[in-house]
Amino acid sequence: MKQLYLVFFLFVCTLCFSQNAKGSADIDGFKLYPNPAPQGKVFIETAQNAPKQILIFDVLGTQVLQTTILGKELNLSTLDKGVYILRVFELNKVATRKLIIK
Repeated sequence: MKQLYLVFFLFVCTLCFSQNAKGSADIDGFKLYPNPAPQGKVFIETAQNAPKQILIFDVLGTQVLQTTILGKELNLSTLDKGVYILRVFELNKVATRKLIIK
């Protein structure tokens, strides 16, 4: 039974990595500042400056924020102090960064 779980796990991992490789190139010119974020907002700049879908996860992997921004400013005032994972989607590209809120 353990072998079956191991084969299934390896299959799922391979499938996930192959899907992520298709559209997961890092976003050109990606900048996130200030990080750590002291005032409840951060700025996200990219070369394309297109609309961005933002997902933020806590350290346990729970999604705590989902939004779309048209400019550069991202409001984080609803989040508590701590460490988060920021995932930004723009024009079929993805950038993932650690975000610290003071």
